[in-house]
Amino acid sequence: MQTQAAAGQLESGANGIEGGNFVDEEKEVRQHLTFVLGGEEYGFDILRVQEIKGWEVPTVIPNTPKYVKGVINLRGAIVPVIDLRLRFQLEEVRYDELTVVIVLNVHRTDESEDGGQNVTNKVVGVVVDGVSDVCNVELDSIRPAPDFHGIISSDFVTGLTTDNEKMIVLLDIDHLINSGVMSQLDKAFDN
Repeated sequence: MQTQAAAGQLESGANGIEGGNFVDEEKEVRQHLTFVLGGEEYGFDILRVQEIKGWEVPTVIPNTPKYVKGVINLRGAIVPVIDLRLRFQLEEVRYDELTVVIVLNVHRTDESEDGGQNVTNKVVGVVVDGVSDVCNVELDSIRPAPDFHGIISSDFVTGLTTDNEKMIVLLDIDHLINSGVMSQLDKAFDN
């Protein structure tokens, strides 16, 4: 099969031939940290992951949504902690030794006074049931997200892929956190 593909490229004069040798085109790959939430596999772009911490009870902030568990002090930085189970309206579970907080760098875009856009980085922790693995995802293997009609907005999903026959839902952390969460946090911290 591969020989036929190489022969087809030779006949058509396609790119990929250097010095008479067939050169495989490199596929663009991005690494994702995969994690479990309610029995399903999800993933974040690994470049957004700052660290993974075991569960510790955060300081509760009044007047925040139920999915905002509070804040933790991470080497002098105050980091809000969001329970993704509750954010996705899944059943609440008791935290155990597998429960972790994935600390992420989130890009926030705000309108500037001159009509432009300011991009700032925020650090946010998300509580998940457990971390699975780091997987390499070929960008051309990512399929568009269907409309989920309810629990998880398809706006939060960058696409779907498979790894070892497991379906992985790739999440857009910027949209997920900026859509409603940051405005709720801003209100809570302003009071």
